[in-house]
Amino acid sequence: MKEQMPVYLRLTVLMLLMVTATFTAYSQNEELAPVSRAYVIRNANIIQAPGRKIDKGAILIRNGIIQSVGNTVNIPADAIIIEADSLYVYAGFIDGLSNTGVPKPKDENQDKKVKDPGNPPNNIAGIEPHRDVRNLLDPADKSIPDMRAIGFTAAHTVPHGRMLPGQGAIILLAGNSPDELVYKGPVSMFSQLHGAAGIYPNTVMGVMAKYRELYRQADQAKSYQKRYIQDASGMERPKSDRVLEAFYPVIDRSMPVAFKAEKVLDIQRVFSLKNELGFNLILGEVKEGWDITDKIKTSGAKVFLSLDLPELKEEKKAKADSGKVEEKEKRKTEVDLERERLELRKEEMIRKFYTQPALFASEGIIHGFSTLEAKSKDIKNHLSKLVENGLSEDAALAALTTSPAQLLGLSATMGSIDNGKLANLVISDKPYFNKESKVKYVFVDGRKFELEDKPKKKHSDEEDVEVSGTWSYTTETPQGAGTGNIVITGEPGNYSGTITGSFSGDENVLTNITVDGKELSFSFSMNVGGDTLNIDVSVTVDGNTFEGSMTAGVHGSFPIEGERLPNK
Repeated sequence: MKEQMPVYLRLTVLMLLMVTATFTAYSQNEELAPVSRAYVIRNANIIQAPGRKIDKGAILIRNGIIQSVGNTVNIPADAIIIEADSLYVYAGFIDGLSNTGVPKPKDENQDKKVKDPGNPPNNIAGIEPHRDVRNLLDPADKSIPDMRAIGFTAAHTVPHGRMLPGQGAIILLAGNSPDELVYKGPVSMFSQLHGAAGIYPNTVMGVMAKYRELYRQADQAKSYQKRYIQDASGMERPKSDRVLEAFYPVIDRSMPVAFKAEKVLDIQRVFSLKNELGFNLILGEVKEGWDITDKIKTSGAKVFLSLDLPELKEEKKAKADSGKVEEKEKRKTEVDLERERLELRKEEMIRKFYTQPALFASEGIIHGFSTLEAKSKDIKNHLSKLVENGLSEDAALAALTTSPAQLLGLSATMGSIDNGKLANLVISDKPYFNKESKVKYVFVDGRKFELEDKPKKKHSDEEDVEVSGTWSYTTETPQGAGTGNIVITGEPGNYSGTITGSFSGDENVLTNITVDGKELSFSFSMNVGGDTLNIDVSVTVDGNTFEGSMTAGVHGSFPIEGERLPNK
């Protein structure tokens, strides 16, 4: 018979097992706090701000604050040391206008019947300026680590929605709760020229008219409330109206309006509202502002250019045998030559998107970048291409750090690597704007994130499918079934195409055509009642058929399927 373990020893073992089990459960569900909140990054190439660099320098961080930066930094005994030999350290990037941290909602109002389409409830019409983005944040939303992985540490984030989605806040891209994410808020009233389908206001002109109406009603309500507070005798009590009250700080100019305005006409319409009503303006997601730089510069608006850019074809290398090229040119028909001229004009137009930031910099227009419609996987490559197209690295860095900090009132704590500022840093193995550079570490509020160097892998081990040809498709939307054709031409890595549909009958150009194994994705824009609607399509190709989904912004996602038509 085995000798029994003494009682006291059995209790000791049991306690150890309980502690171990508790520790294991905790470590699987929560990120353990570091052994120290002090870090020293040493022997690094430190770019403190555009034009300010320290070679082989060091940075001391304690409790989320930069304590010291320079060539000689005292290293505390409790500091965790990061050897940064040959690494490059920058201030964390600031996103000027985004939906980072806000999950995309399902449009629950989409199918609701409205008794009076000319006077619908505000929430169904997309008029919710009182909505606070802080109540919509989700620390687990995928956009936070995705943006952090490319160097962004803070964002001016706003709700999803239509005309007046709600109020924005400045968030840090790390935290275990919504309150931990929030740095400052509310800081803006987010607005768009987006109407609601089938109800008022559903056109750009309708949105502008409604905007004027709400603003003036709010101005009157605010004046009445002020008189009531001063002397309420004989006056009817003011009615509470959260929609109108949300305009009060805008009318006082203590809160700016952050307006999404992509194209020239959108920008001019927003300027018209600003000049008429007198609010302070943040002009965000600007895509086509190169023809009105003078107006933008004198407007007093704070500007954020979009990082959602059309696909730019790589320059083709000239063929060695010029004789063959000339022979081929002779065989071209007039139709071929006209098609080439059309493609050339298209490429020249696309090139303007990539030279626009350099133009703004040369015109002295302080600007940052916004990512409302950009895909995080494309942003770093787009930034490198902006530098290739004339934007200096210092100007690009300014648009990511010092400029958004200045425009959003954050310069005291963000935008540069200086003593006393938040320890928001991005560390890369090569100069950041080098296409081959990789982000190794990101610090957010002194919290370290180490990025794994995962090689890109395809969704499938199979070769990319061939997608060229003409495809017929069908899709189901709340407006009914839609049909049309998709035409894709070109070769892998250099596809182009068009799409037509039964709803509008227009032919729209495909952008960002990507093939990865059996996965095909592309985007296109269409005009709906004066609004530009951006649509993303993602499908799985199986031989001569495909199926997947198309996402139409705030209008939701819908199934799409199709088949390749035989060559005539």
